[in-house]
Amino acid sequence: MVDDDRDRRPWYRHVGRARWKAFGGAWLGYLLDGFDFVLITLVLTEVAEEFGLDPVKAASLVSAAFVTRWLGGAVLGVIGDRYGRRTAMVISIWLFSLGTLACGFAWNYESLFAARLVIGLGMAGEYSASATYVMESWPARLRGRASGFLVSGYSMGTVLAAEAYSVIVPEHGWRWMFYLGVLPVVVALWVRRALPEAEDWEEAVAETATRPSPFRPLFVGRCRAVVNTVLAASALTSLFVVFAGRSGGATVVLSVLVGAIMTVFAVQLGGRSGRTLYPALIVTVFVAFLYSWPIQALLPTYLKTELGYAPEQVAQVLYYAGFGTMAGCWLSGFTGDRFGPSRAYAWTLSASLAFVFPVFAVQDDLPLLGVLLFVLQALSFGVSGLLPRYVGGHFPTAQRAAGLGFTYNVGALGGAVAPVLGAGLAQGMALGTALAVLTFGLSLAGAALVGFDVPRRLHRWNEPEAVDYLEERKNR
Repeated sequence: MVDDDRDRRPWYRHVGRARWKAFGGAWLGYLLDGFDFVLITLVLTEVAEEFGLDPVKAASLVSAAFVTRWLGGAVLGVIGDRYGRRTAMVISIWLFSLGTLACGFAWNYESLFAARLVIGLGMAGEYSASATYVMESWPARLRGRASGFLVSGYSMGTVLAAEAYSVIVPEHGWRWMFYLGVLPVVVALWVRRALPEAEDWEEAVAETATRPSPFRPLFVGRCRAVVNTVLAASALTSLFVVFAGRSGGATVVLSVLVGAIMTVFAVQLGGRSGRTLYPALIVTVFVAFLYSWPIQALLPTYLKTELGYAPEQVAQVLYYAGFGTMAGCWLSGFTGDRFGPSRAYAWTLSASLAFVFPVFAVQDDLPLLGVLLFVLQALSFGVSGLLPRYVGGHFPTAQRAAGLGFTYNVGALGGAVAPVLGAGLAQGMALGTALAVLTFGLSLAGAALVGFDVPRRLHRWNEPEAVDYLEERKNR
């Protein structure tokens, strides 16, 4: 399909039926991903009561899914680049669906933690596969909208999860929430049969007549392959030990070790010309997760413990939050195409700072809390709808799924740190205050990193001829 900038039809008619169908399948995958992923945040207090967990250990169950995200993003990203975006999407949906179902059968903290590890593998692959699939199926000049609209599916999943929580948990208990997790398998079967492959990927494979192998730099030579395999195993083990609460006094040492290993991988994958790009993108995404996930992970706990809200009231507040995030994702799609992803991201995130402390100042006025949270989520978490467009724009088609999958999901370790950090700070202050302080301070850092486009500036300093790969084929 050829896209002509002189065509005066409304933008949505430029997409075409086949592209809307591709978007619908990916959006549905994001919706189910969001539904499955946030279930643990909704039932965290019930799980903690049944298994006798303190707040920090309970919060580690949210973090568990982030422990394996970097590995899932890498492996399923490679599958997406070699065998197609659609294949990676299907595998991802299977993984997070079966992991969620396993949560319902957990008999103790350890078994629930293990099931959350499987969910992390699937969620990582779903993000990179679906994001690259949609952006490579839509016209280049509309890919900000494709990115923002796609991530809104995750927010709709959180809204549906909140509704299910208010209906199911009071009557049937928390386990039935996870039993629903097997339903996305049906969607995976439909995606495999009904959706076409991404256009950019098919064209790139046809042009080169080869299957990309984006992680080959890690396994060139027997010695390097062995060393990198050992490093990967060490990183995975260290993350598990830290977030399962078994590190004792070695938490800082193990965390530094993981950071060093990920930096080594990032530099190797970037190669000589892009050795600054991968680490810079990882840091940017890490900060984005740090500012957004304290609220995403611990808001239900805050509402139930500090404000004393019943499940029905929690669900109402989460409706406001979820729909606010959706509205923000849609808004970010238009502003990203109009002003560019970095400027739109920084401006919107900066505007959200005005609403952080007011959200946590409200006590007994549920409608006011809902409205403030709607705006805050629209301007802060909603703007993350531009992250696929922003991060993916640094990679060519042959490396996009693996590059996006690795950098985004390694950076997503910020989401593992955020709830534990929030719960830890709450031991010395009110939970609401801890969440407000973290969100405000880290939002400033995120706006600066993206607003000044630090990853691209470093990349161009290292490689003056660097290009935006999502713009290079604007009129294909």
